[in-house]
Amino acid sequence: MNAIPPKLRAELADDPYYRYCVRENGDCRGRITFEHALTYAGRQMQARFAIIPLCERHHAVGDWQDGGGLMDKRKNEDIAMRRATPEDRKKYPLLPWWRYPQAPLATGGDAAV
Repeated sequence: MNAIPPKLRAELADDPYYRYCVRENGDCRGRITFEHALTYAGRQMQARFAIIPLCERHHAVGDWQDGGGLMDKRKNEDIAMRRATPEDRKKYPLLPWWRYPQAPLATGGDAAV
């Protein structure tokens, strides 16, 4: 796990999108955590679109670390990929963009799947 750079962490803290679990469906439990949903060149991406807010239960941390969590990495990846902007697509050309030809622009919390 890599620590989120202080400048990016401050941006995330100021954005209302990062105050609620993106998988919110009534099963949420615990505090909000940040999930590095994507990797690039073998490392966790430190890009805003690639980090999503999850409750402890959906992130499978805290009380849910050893079972009972609802971690679904593929769903988390889908949420992050759909938040990418055209600039993100250019900056990270090796991500599997072909799976998301019509991904909407990052506009906040409307990218949940």
